[in-house]
Amino acid sequence: MNLELFSYASPAIQIHAIGAVGALFLGLSLLLLPRGRSAHRILGITTAILLAITAVSAMFIMHLNHGWPSFIHIFVPITFMGLFGVAMGIAKRDWKRHKQAARGLIFGALLIPGAIAFMPGRLLHAMFFGGNWG
Repeated sequence: MNLELFSYASPAIQIHAIGAVGALFLGLSLLLLPRGRSAHRILGITTAILLAITAVSAMFIMHLNHGWPSFIHIFVPITFMGLFGVAMGIAKRDWKRHKQAARGLIFGALLIPGAIAFMPGRLLHAMFFGGNWG
């Protein structure tokens, strides 16, 4: 594993990666912790903030497609729609909707794009498996 490559990445990529990893670990822990307690609320709010930071920072990562959004940028609006769904579920006390939106965020905004981030030519692939990046 070559962590030195991370230090060469742009600030947008670094912020994006740190936000995504933090949101992933907190989000997965939320699936395991008891619901409705203050710890769940605090971790949930923190996860939502990290997801928003991750989505916003993604809009500044354009090197993959020479200054234009690439296919992976479809996950930016998906993330914001998921966050809206989570918030609406809470506001309406519709816990089923909240739970579905939260799980959708974990899979649709973190796990799927995270798997794409390991494709050859991407930073995570180069860090973990070697090869060229960028």
